[in-house]
Amino acid sequence: MEKKFKEFKPTSWAIDNKTSIYVLILILAVFGMISYQSIPKEQFPEIVIPTIIVSTIYPGTSPQDMENLVTRPLEKNIKSISGVKKISSNSIQDVSSIVIEFQTDIVVEDAKRKVKDAVDKTKSDLPNDLPADPNVIDIDLSEIPIMYINLSGNFTLDQLKVYADEVQDRIESLSEITRVDIVGALDKEVQVNLDMYKMNAYNLTFNDVQMAIQYENMTVSGGTVNLMGMTRNIRVVGEFKDIETIKNLVIGSSGGGLVYLKDVAEVKMGFKEQESFARLDGLNVITLNVIKKSGQNLLDASDKIKEIMEDLQQNKFPKGVDVTVSGDQSKYTRTTLIDLNNTIIIGFLLVTMVLMFFMGVTNAFFVGMSVPLSMALAYIVMPWMGFTMNMLVMFSFIFALGIVVDDAIVVIENTHRIYMKGGMDIVTAAKFAAGEVFVPILAGTLTTLAPFFPLAFWPGVVGSFMKFIPITIIITLFASLVVAYIINPVFAVSFMHRDEDEELATPRKTIIRVSGGIVIFALLMHLAHSPFWGNLALVGLVVYLSHNLFMYKVLHRFQTTIIPKTLDKYEQALRWVLQKKRPQGLLWGIIGLFIVTMVITGIKSPKVVFFPDGEPSSIFTYIKLPVGTDVTVTDSVCKEVEKRIIGVLGNDNPVVESVISNVAMNASDNVFDSGTKTSHKAKVTVNFVEFGKRKGVNTNEYLEKFRQVVNDIPGAEINVDKEAMGPPTGKPVNIEISSDDLEQLMATSDAFIHYLDSLKIPGADKFKTDFESTKPEVIIDLDRVRANHEGISTGQVGGTMRSAVYGVEASKYREGEEQYPIQLRFKKEQREDLDQLINLHITYRDMNTGILRSIPLSAVAKTKFQNSVGSIARLDLTRVITINSNVVTGYTANEVVAAVQRSIPNFEKPEGVDIKITGEQEDQKETSDFLGNAMLLALCLIMFILITQFNSLSKPVIIVSEVLFSIIGVLLGFVFTGMPISIIMTGMGMVALAGIVVRNGILLVEFTDVLIDKGYKPREAIIQAGKARITPVMLTATATILGLVPLAIGFNIDFVGLISHLEPHIHFGGDNVAFFGPLSWTIIFGLSFATFLTLILIPAMYFIMYSGKITMKRKKQVLKYSENKWKDLF
Repeated sequence: MEKKFKEFKPTSWAIDNKTSIYVLILILAVFGMISYQSIPKEQFPEIVIPTIIVSTIYPGTSPQDMENLVTRPLEKNIKSISGVKKISSNSIQDVSSIVIEFQTDIVVEDAKRKVKDAVDKTKSDLPNDLPADPNVIDIDLSEIPIMYINLSGNFTLDQLKVYADEVQDRIESLSEITRVDIVGALDKEVQVNLDMYKMNAYNLTFNDVQMAIQYENMTVSGGTVNLMGMTRNIRVVGEFKDIETIKNLVIGSSGGGLVYLKDVAEVKMGFKEQESFARLDGLNVITLNVIKKSGQNLLDASDKIKEIMEDLQQNKFPKGVDVTVSGDQSKYTRTTLIDLNNTIIIGFLLVTMVLMFFMGVTNAFFVGMSVPLSMALAYIVMPWMGFTMNMLVMFSFIFALGIVVDDAIVVIENTHRIYMKGGMDIVTAAKFAAGEVFVPILAGTLTTLAPFFPLAFWPGVVGSFMKFIPITIIITLFASLVVAYIINPVFAVSFMHRDEDEELATPRKTIIRVSGGIVIFALLMHLAHSPFWGNLALVGLVVYLSHNLFMYKVLHRFQTTIIPKTLDKYEQALRWVLQKKRPQGLLWGIIGLFIVTMVITGIKSPKVVFFPDGEPSSIFTYIKLPVGTDVTVTDSVCKEVEKRIIGVLGNDNPVVESVISNVAMNASDNVFDSGTKTSHKAKVTVNFVEFGKRKGVNTNEYLEKFRQVVNDIPGAEINVDKEAMGPPTGKPVNIEISSDDLEQLMATSDAFIHYLDSLKIPGADKFKTDFESTKPEVIIDLDRVRANHEGISTGQVGGTMRSAVYGVEASKYREGEEQYPIQLRFKKEQREDLDQLINLHITYRDMNTGILRSIPLSAVAKTKFQNSVGSIARLDLTRVITINSNVVTGYTANEVVAAVQRSIPNFEKPEGVDIKITGEQEDQKETSDFLGNAMLLALCLIMFILITQFNSLSKPVIIVSEVLFSIIGVLLGFVFTGMPISIIMTGMGMVALAGIVVRNGILLVEFTDVLIDKGYKPREAIIQAGKARITPVMLTATATILGLVPLAIGFNIDFVGLISHLEPHIHFGGDNVAFFGPLSWTIIFGLSFATFLTLILIPAMYFIMYSGKITMKRKKQVLKYSENKWKDLF
């Protein structure tokens, strides 16, 4: 019977229009490169977590009052907003801060509008004397500094501030930059320091001076007047021209004479009290924190900033101004992307080499081209989806390296097989081959993609971060399908020849001519000062000579000797397996191995982590002193910590890039406090050089050393931590104790910390609480009866005291284009002396006579000292105290948390107090639940696709069993290598593995069905199908594994350095292997074992299935025959 001609029309059209396809290839290449260059580059993707902050200021209010008067009423209305995930608040002296985190599918603008509506609804319940309405702002967590620019030199701080302002203005003019924060600078101000005793002598009040300055320092428009046909503006100009004018300002009269400001105050141009400090490598500097806009290109922004700094140093700044850039994120990003690009090249070369061994050079070229073309198509699509080029996207390309060639392998191999049989010309053979395998290839691709579709809808913060991997893989694999059916057949038609014999030696004269031409080109390039192209030609020459002098012999021997012998050995193995009861024995053996694997894993459990953990590029030492500590005291403690850390590092340590200290500003480990000044906090940051320059030094070693040298500083709570990899999650060990009773809550948290310390939990560093309970206060205890009798209010006393201590900004003093605040307050020695403050005169109007009078505050009040609560934290409307701990190197957070979890039931806690584990553990549970559901949904999708393809239930079950049994390889791999299992990366690898392993099973089962349909006996059909499909099965599995091996072991070659300077900079390890290693090894372990399952177990299970069907059929026939015989007898 003549075989029906199958055809896939898009492929046939492409073959008939080869010129158009080659133009399309050129367009893909050009626009792919353009798109790659223009896509924003960053190390990690910027994720949007809808987070809104409501901040309310109420001066003179204690934390308890802030909670009751402001925080609670606001929370009450905010909690009813739909889409809210978590509400956390902190009430401190004078300030209420509420952080509302929404579900990640909520639009930030909508979230902000909803919160504003809730705040507006609450205004009637808030105190009437709030100085301003609650401020509602949205927080972009991606707005973190991309670099720190440090200015130093033999200049005063105010001189350096001028240069810092110039840098700030220039950088903030860039479209990529949001803002530049200046830390450690002195800000100018006009200081008017009043003498309270002289003011009392002249009967002047603080308000008198303030009003005098405000009303004199102004320019007022008086309208317009028409003079001689011209309309002229009338302006009353009265702004202060110099400091002397301010000094001679008349503020009142006494005894018939005028009182000038200089009579009662010291007036001078000075500086604000320094509220923050910054140091670089122990030297005082002014630091500029540069913050990039979300979605902008990090590398472009960094390059433009460096150009600005170079221009300023050459043309603006005097000699001696030292500019140092530290914490440059673009450097790490550039290194990461270059390493991943190099890994892609290594993987591509390894995959192509494997293809050459199995398919020959020409066919390997056809198939290998599917990798860059698929990536080019993905590059073009990515900007339309708002994707950036980050390490997750780059990893996706590495992950897809061995998979994108699968479709091309099947198409090219089928074309080659049909064409070499004869009977068809190359055009007809290519059309027929593509049509014949379209359905199985489509089914295989869909089963590979099936697990990635659920992953693309990964919810939460982790999902917002990780979804870049599945979506990029989906785009790339669909692109590979297009390349396999549109472009690869055109290559085959153009270059595949029946008489081709790739193993024949190239004539020696041809080798000499080609080699000579390459050498001449290389010399010309070097003479033209283009060493890159010259060296690239030489590398090409080495490859050309290697192939033509000996590699072709190796390929020939492999294809004519090793492959046939392997096929024979495999056939013998299959024939032995399919004899007698061995198929059943093999199946039961694998089931037994699965059970044994579970037992071994339970006995020798691998360590489990939430996210992979590598060597830190930065280590942070956070310093927290009691609330109220003066910033200068905090700075002195920070200097001591800094000194000890530098002592550990040593001088001129080659792995250390910089040591940066921040006091009060950017000193908190809470991302929401990054822009606020906290005088009792400081941070020391140690930045290390890139991994490739560390020469084998493990930076994790410094983590424990730092903790040991700073743990004995009295009065300071010090936390040493390293930068986190991956998405923002909670703290690894985080315990929340909640209760409505604050006293009970404080007592329980203290008792629980002592209880945990007594257990000496292995791996736990030190349990600490975030509760600040010792804020020192001076209480002005007002005698209300006496004060009210005099007509003095509490608000009046509080306002006068605040003005005396903090002062007020009376006006602005303009000097050229700059303007400075005129700060009005009492002299330093008076405002810092409590005895003088309590004798501060309060001016009031006598209720009986109406005459203005003044009396000292001590007449109606007395002072007392006490400690109060520094802050009150609430979570979801309940008071909460959080306890956390670092994890000692060598242990995992899960081990510590498990021990804490076991200890909680044994702790006696009061009624109404709740203790629970939160932080990273909540994210871990959410992720584990999702990945479990994703695996289940992936298996359902795969089963549906297979049932649709085979119209059978038993065959899909055979194929999907590979997924279950491939877990054996994964678990044994992690158990025997001792590598930790990552919940996220290993879990994602397991889900992805489900789609990869079934692909080869489909090839084997489908071809077995074809042979049975052709009349082969089942056993022989299984053997011949296995023999025919072992090559593509081994090829696709090997290509996928080899594509991931460089990333799994961290093998890296600098190809640009190799070609430009003949310096490959080969190294192993790095941040990328730490991050993606668990996922890569999951695929490698699972696919390696699954390949054995495909080649041995699936044939055995198919034989069991088919034998079972025949046995059942025979039993039915015997039963039917017996029934008929029985009927004949009666």
